[in-house]
Amino acid sequence: MREANRQQLDPTAEKGSKRQGLKDRLIGTTFGKVRYWRTYIYRGKSEGGYYPLDIELGLPRDGFSMLVRSYAARLATKMSYAQCVTVFGSFLQWSPCQKTIEEMVLGLGKHTHQWFASSPAPENDGEILIVQIDSKATPTATEGELSKRRGKRDKDHKPVSQRHRGKAARKRRGPKKRKKKGDKSKNGKMTTVVVMYTLKRNADGLLDGPINKKVYASYAPKRHAVAIARREADKRGFDDQSGKLVQIVTDGDNDLARYIEFFFPSAIHTIDVFHATEYLWKAGGCLYKEGSQELLEWVEEQKEHLYGGRVSEIVEELDKRIALLPKKGPGMKNRRKALENIREYLNKRVSKMDYKTLNEQDLEISSGAVEGAVNYVVAKRFDSGGMRWIKERAEALLQLRCIEVNDDWDKFISYVHDKTSRQAQAINQNFFLKGKGKVQLPTYGLN
Repeated sequence: MREANRQQLDPTAEKGSKRQGLKDRLIGTTFGKVRYWRTYIYRGKSEGGYYPLDIELGLPRDGFSMLVRSYAARLATKMSYAQCVTVFGSFLQWSPCQKTIEEMVLGLGKHTHQWFASSPAPENDGEILIVQIDSKATPTATEGELSKRRGKRDKDHKPVSQRHRGKAARKRRGPKKRKKKGDKSKNGKMTTVVVMYTLKRNADGLLDGPINKKVYASYAPKRHAVAIARREADKRGFDDQSGKLVQIVTDGDNDLARYIEFFFPSAIHTIDVFHATEYLWKAGGCLYKEGSQELLEWVEEQKEHLYGGRVSEIVEELDKRIALLPKKGPGMKNRRKALENIREYLNKRVSKMDYKTLNEQDLEISSGAVEGAVNYVVAKRFDSGGMRWIKERAEALLQLRCIEVNDDWDKFISYVHDKTSRQAQAINQNFFLKGKGKVQLPTYGLN
């Protein structure tokens, strides 16, 4: 109908172009593969041609409707590509292949950076902004593994019997190299996760929330993540000139502390109280036997100082304990060094661990929100057994998973559809939405 109406309204081709007859095409839809016919406009060897109907309908050249693309990529944010094929086919009786679904993810991933930059601030926000930041490593492929993937493959001589295929494969690969001390098979590459939400004080004086919680994650350096938090804070109306309270909770990472001081000079920077408590247990383990009553009593006493806002007293206690430790004896050197490191960690962050005042103000003292996001957004999708990622390809999926978790999926798909359709209409050119190469890691805030 669109093609017939378009020909009636515009029966002639543009100047310098030649209208050719109807050409058929198969497109993957939720109803299966659908065949339709449309006119082709040829503009010459140098410029090629285009299909006006495809541009009008916003249909890309790679042969799938936007709804199919949306379903497939959304499934991929929750399960492996192989599982996507099975689940997709179970509901629609057909499915794009595993490689195609990955290319759909890579194609949509090229638009995520602009989406996060252009998406509007949430409505009905609170009066205090909370930012929590943490990191999580995902298993990535080593150069040796990548060379095996990319190299020329031997002819397939698999035994008929399933019992002997493993033996044959191990024989082809040769013996594994024994790991040296410190070698890790995970070859982890770090992702940084940012969780942002607001709190609003109620009639009783308590802070309600979280309100408008959003998650962002990337393989880009930590500085980028903090810069994104700054951009989103400004977007929400929490810029440095607003006078509004911003609290940032981290695990005490030195790099994050430096970037926070640069991007959020007026914010309250808090160390996660449970992270600080872990240091108390480590210190106690250097002084008392594991599982002993003395260890439990000592840690409980230090926790009272910690929650009471008296971290300096813990530092003084550690100074006394270090002075009393014998300088010689089995394991004394390591125990002394461990206690000195813990003492230094706490002493550098005394001003960031005033938990008594924070509790009185009903602010955050732990990073539970970002810990949950690290587990749900990153670990459950990217850290399963047998997974090996290339971070420049995993970046697209990671950002799409954040969009899905933020409940912005439909808005994002509409944004990509409208953006690519406008670009195609502006230059009269059909476009691809699938991607095959690596997605460039974002550079916002790094310069």
